Amino acid sequence: MTEPLQPLESDNRDDRIVNVATHFKEMVRRHPYKRAVVCPFGRDRAGRVAYRHLTFQQLDEESDRLAHGLASAGIGRGTRTILMVRPSLEFFALTFAMFKTGAVPVVVDPGMGIRRMVACFRQSRPQAFIGIPLAHVVRTLFPKFFDTVQTWITVGRRWFWGGRTLNQIRQDPWQPHTMARTRAADTAAILFTTGSTGPAKGVVYTHGNFDAQVRTIQDHFDIGADEIDLPTFPLFALFDPALGMTAVIPDMDPTKPAQVNPERIIEAIVNQGVTNMFASPALLNRVGGYGKARGVRLPTLKRVVSAGAPVAPANIEQFSAMLSDEAQIHTPYGATEAVPIISIGSREILSETRPLSEKGYGMCVGRPIGEARVVLIRISDDPLPIWNADLEVADGEIGEIIVQGEIVTRAYYENDRADALAKIEEGAAIWHRMGDLGWRDKKGRIWFCGRKSHRVVTENGPFFTIPCEAIFNNHPAVFRSALVGVGPAENQTPVICIEVRAGEKTPRSQIKTELLAMARKSVLTRSIGTILFHKGFPVDIRHNSKIFREQLAVWAARKLGE
Repeated sequence: MTEPLQPLESDNRDDRIVNVATHFKEMVRRHPYKRAVVCPFGRDRAGRVAYRHLTFQQLDEESDRLAHGLASAGIGRGTRTILMVRPSLEFFALTFAMFKTGAVPVVVDPGMGIRRMVACFRQSRPQAFIGIPLAHVVRTLFPKFFDTVQTWITVGRRWFWGGRTLNQIRQDPWQPHTMARTRAADTAAILFTTGSTGPAKGVVYTHGNFDAQVRTIQDHFDIGADEIDLPTFPLFALFDPALGMTAVIPDMDPTKPAQVNPERIIEAIVNQGVTNMFASPALLNRVGGYGKARGVRLPTLKRVVSAGAPVAPANIEQFSAMLSDEAQIHTPYGATEAVPIISIGSREILSETRPLSEKGYGMCVGRPIGEARVVLIRISDDPLPIWNADLEVADGEIGEIIVQGEIVTRAYYENDRADALAKIEEGAAIWHRMGDLGWRDKKGRIWFCGRKSHRVVTENGPFFTIPCEAIFNNHPAVFRSALVGVGPAENQTPVICIEVRAGEKTPRSQIKTELLAMARKSVLTRSIGTILFHKGFPVDIRHNSKIFREQLAVWAARKLGE
């Protein structure tokens, strides 16, 4: 076990000097010759993977070279800079170079579609653009969305556009770069949400937020000095150098985790002796199904972290078949605006909470971690500008989950309306409204019941997605279900959409009859009488796991002639 990371300054004021790259520099001091980043680099004639890597010292020196080059190109403290680079050695070196100069990376998930992506970039009013050649092609097709950009850098070969290349700005020989003296409240990055439940929003991360995240992750998951990580979500990979973990870049398309080649993931774990892996529920299911069917064992893995959407206990059980008895699958809960804030391990899920989840209690996401304060308040779609203790609901009552702490971001980028709907002021502190519903049990655990915007309001009271769907998901032919509302917002008809398992031969009429019989046995679902079959649910881009219930509701209304 490595010594715990400490706050970068002893006081808690927002004007303390904080830079997330300082944690990385500390790891360079502790482990200069340990591999920091490992990247697949083709295959030999026998089909074996060839890898290239940078040690912590090499990554430090490479990011220093690029930091000098960025500064000479005009990218310095506070420069909002679009970063469109695939997971690679260059991705890591560039990101830490930007932190060292105090520049502000602007990151958007490319899987959301080109038009939505460039619209997000325009919102951030970028001043610089760093990207691979394909990214520059995109920006030349939408020039008006980038009219605030003054500096262009191409990572790779520059074609018909202007600007410099990464090789041109890379300083050689190496000279150390002085760390920007950023403060806790200074903007460190702007990370856009996927927009899975509304328009994508730019979340303002401060250096204080990143500092708190690094400390929370290291402490809660007990990250040791010998850890090797396989981060299948690129943004999570950036925490690895600050935590002292070796990051192994997976051979996959990060925008399509549900279509990952399981053999490539297992190959990387075995080749590199991976001890820690982040996997979305969709990737966990695909790799777990493959591995369980073939009796694969992954003895080096001692920790799997799965997030992005609720993780079904059956999915956890399936993947656990490949792990040692000492290993655990953790399912931390959070959002782009605040993550991680709650967590639970697979032992507690499989031994205690699973039966309750299958009966419709909701998905247990665990207890608050670190310094996060988690409270449940009355359900409301209205702004709540000022905190009032009367907003809290009693234990056992379903309410909206809100959180406060250093890990919580305070605002969206120039989006007052989003701030009004999601933030609650309590003096100098800010509560973030997660937009999720849940309840707290007598053991202090939070049970997730679905998105607030997805609840179905009827004359008989509200229906909540996760509890209701759990009843239908117990049918062996059902891959997943989704509750949607059809009709007037204040008096909707609850409808269950069903996606059956691949290759299922049972007649749909028989499945429907059996599902309605199951529904009548539960107080949660006995008044649901409409079931529709869908060939494949629309899901989010980032994790391929969150169901786009808004789109399903439109589809259901059309099917029912509403």
